[in-house]
Amino acid sequence: MIVVRAAGTEETEALGRRLAAELAAGDLLVLSGPLGAGKTTLTRGIGEGLGVRGPVQSPTFVLARTHPSLVGGPALVHVDAYRLADARELDDLDLDFARSVVVVEWGAGMLDGVAESWLDIDIERPTGADASGAGAGAGAGADVDAAGDADEAPEEPRTFRITGHGPRWAGSPYA
Repeated sequence: MIVVRAAGTEETEALGRRLAAELAAGDLLVLSGPLGAGKTTLTRGIGEGLGVRGPVQSPTFVLARTHPSLVGGPALVHVDAYRLADARELDDLDLDFARSVVVVEWGAGMLDGVAESWLDIDIERPTGADASGAGAGAGAGADVDAAGDADEAPEEPRTFRITGHGPRWAGSPYA
């Protein structure tokens, strides 16, 4: 496991771009954290790093979005599993795990048997006040997606705990 701290949106996206450099078709990432933790912001950075067609936005209403590569690499499949009840519903989405990098927000515990290797990324953000001390959680200055959900208060620091599971990540810093 590695632990990375990011001061806000720019550093979170930069972390996503660095992760993208290590990803390949067939890789699965499971993002966990509270509303406004920066899951979509991290995924946006991964998409930039993979060179996919954007914009990468929260797939809250459509459940999953596929972003094809613009550079001949794997597509990015971005999934929001918040409204899914179990792994069967995720399987019903018929995602192309083998030829894509798949990022699943809110997917903890829903991917049993889907892949033998994956990265868990747990995101923590401070609760209480934003950097200005003006309010709680995803307060003033937060990015808001099409669903009206706050994605991230840009100036709040985040802590990312990245843990690799399975043979793909054995021997890596994430193991």
